[in-house]
Amino acid sequence: QVQLVESGGGWVRTGGSRRLSCAVSGTIFSIDFMAWVRQAPGKQREFVASESSGAGTNYSDSVKGRFTISRDNAKNTVYLQMNSLEPEDTAVYYCNVITAGPMGRKTTWGEGTQVTVSS
Repeated sequence: QVQLVESGGGWVRTGGSRRLSCAVSGTIFSIDFMAWVRQAPGKQREFVASESSGAGTNYSDSVKGRFTISRDNAKNTVYLQMNSLEPEDTAVYYCNVITAGPMGRKTTWGEGTQVTVSS
């Protein structure tokens, strides 16, 4: 069974940086797709960033140039480096991965980590 554990959330001052981590546990052969989405209070969940071998890296216009999605295959961990944070970035951030494993491909979501940006 594939599980995700997110970490790195918390309070950060406007203009600051934060790195979110998403550790993938379970028996997998590879992470074929990874993404971060977020949901701000009272708003719908929105796409932030994604990466796959086929489609490359994509970012929403609101975070392009400030956020970077990456991975460490040896650690089966996905990251979201967030720089120049703004109050509008305040949200619960969710990790989403599609993995290949002995039971085939599986889509898994994390439980979310809160990021609060203020001055």
